[in-house]
Amino acid sequence: MDGGRPSVCPTLLYADAKAAVRRLTQAFGFTEPAVYEGRAGSVAHAEPARGNGAVMLGSKGTGSRFDEAMKNAGPTGVYVVVDDVDAHHRRAVEHGAEILMPPTDQDYGSRDHMARDLEGNIWSFWSYAPEIRG
Repeated sequence: MDGGRPSVCPTLLYADAKAAVRRLTQAFGFTEPAVYEGRAGSVAHAEPARGNGAVMLGSKGTGSRFDEAMKNAGPTGVYVVVDDVDAHHRRAVEHGAEILMPPTDQDYGSRDHMARDLEGNIWSFWSYAPEIRG
């Protein structure tokens, strides 16, 4: 990290990016980002954050180079470290998130749960944080 900024951010495009921001903030506990609108109410860019990480997202169908490159891409998987997996799971359920795996203890010591967002991306919420060696 440089100056508190993450060096890697998943980047996702959504047919309804405003709904995606609501799901990330309400159900998954991300911060409410500034949302920069593009043409016809599309989202040109938003950066919901959690802890020391962020996700960059925008609307599909804008015609940008990134939008064109992502046109035939599959769903993305995003890994997020949370302090309390069970509390996070309860919050996600309360806000209607599709849960793919309830909180589960893993053999390697992590506890995690998994959910799908409104457009098929898979979000894994874990107690395990990888150690980044520089």
